[in-house]
Amino acid sequence: QVQLVESGGGLVQPGGSLRLSCAASRSVGRIDVMGWYRQAPGKQREMVARITRAGITVYGDSVKGRFTISGDNAKNTVALQMNSLKPEDTAVYYCNAEAFEPSYLALWGQGTLVTVSS
Repeated sequence: QVQLVESGGGLVQPGGSLRLSCAASRSVGRIDVMGWYRQAPGKQREMVARITRAGITVYGDSVKGRFTISGDNAKNTVALQMNSLKPEDTAVYYCNAEAFEPSYLALWGQGTLVTVSS
């Protein structure tokens, strides 16, 4: 069974940095889009950042200029570098992968907790 495995969450002080990583547990062939979403307690899941196979990126408004997403097509991996972290960034972060051919496939990781607190 294909899974997305995340790593890198933890506790960090405000202003600090963390790097999240995500990898597919086995090859699924072509992945077209990978990204990160997050869900804070009592809130809906929101998009943090996404990257296409062509390297096109999109960021949520609240993280622009602070977070950077990067991907490796050959390895089906994606990373999220998070800088200048704020308490409001505290959430469970989920990795996501989408493939559009031959049929639509969406995968989710199990989630990794990021806590920003002094």
